[in-house]
Amino acid sequence: MSRQFLKFLLTGGIAALVNLGSRYLLNEVMSFEIAVALAYLIGMVTAYVLARAFVFDRSGRSVGSEFKRFTIVNLFSLVLVWCISVFLARVFFPAAGFTWHAEDVAHFIGVMAPAVASYFGHRFYTFARAHQEP
Repeated sequence: MSRQFLKFLLTGGIAALVNLGSRYLLNEVMSFEIAVALAYLIGMVTAYVLARAFVFDRSGRSVGSEFKRFTIVNLFSLVLVWCISVFLARVFFPAAGFTWHAEDVAHFIGVMAPAVASYFGHRFYTFARAHQEP
């Protein structure tokens, strides 16, 4: 594994903890399904700040442009995280009789699922060097 990928996993792990922690807090005042989506957005902003500061070289684009690209990559990941988390918590775990912190475990698995795809999306799209016109 490259050093860059390891830094991505570390900063992504921090962002995942922010995601999981905020979902836990949000879940006190809203449904699991809504809390997963909002927590993902909080974790996504954290991930962008950390990735830009510690993982990827400057792309030459504005922060707004990079964040827009970051958001596009993460919208695909959000769908994956939400579907996996909700499916496990609402369908699979109840069918399997798994009850030990079922929502927490489901959300953790959901958050971890898109790590590799996100890395390549951000490396080759979000933070890819902007082409300079002659």
